[in-house]
Amino acid sequence: MNKNMIQRNELLAQTVIKGLKSRNMTGYYAADKEAALQTALSLIEEGSSIAMGGVTSAWEIGLVDAVKNGPYRFIDRDAAEDKRAAMLAAYDADVFLSSANAITQDGVMINIDGNANRVSCIAQGPKKVIFIVGMNKVCPDTDSAMKRARNIAAPVNVQRFGLNTPCAKTGACMDCKSPDTICCQFLITRYSRHPGRIHVILVNDSLGF
Repeated sequence: MNKNMIQRNELLAQTVIKGLKSRNMTGYYAADKEAALQTALSLIEEGSSIAMGGVTSAWEIGLVDAVKNGPYRFIDRDAAEDKRAAMLAAYDADVFLSSANAITQDGVMINIDGNANRVSCIAQGPKKVIFIVGMNKVCPDTDSAMKRARNIAAPVNVQRFGLNTPCAKTGACMDCKSPDTICCQFLITRYSRHPGRIHVILVNDSLGF
């Protein structure tokens, strides 16, 4: 990454972290993927039960492999015979891993979900939520963050899952009501009433979608 872009991201990350603090959430800056991994692991106690949504960013920094193979109790929804039971178990997990489809410069996060298991765990249930967020997802305000979530994150995800929606064909949100739509629930996280619950690691890299 260009050194000027690195410096710009470092400065912008501090602005986002201040915004998160004002919203009773904790932000961290990680210079690279390895630093992000170490920060995330420092927030997870040994023996913790850990669940996750579909978090490409956590895979990209090596966090998913680390918790699967570490001294933790990983709730593996993909490997579970009873996927509904695994999703319900996530609500009582010690730690939930997530990312954001977009985050504003003043610390508001936007997430879109199809089944709602991810956004519902972000909103309530797990004792701690750890977000892994690349600096590519930082937007000036809530409107631009929502547009990013709908026009960048959603089309890429439906293509990734092989779903049949208009945005899979056009690459842009068509505000559809397709049976395959993943834009079923929209969660705006603007404040946490529970101190120490939400932790956001901002990574100076392009992660996820």
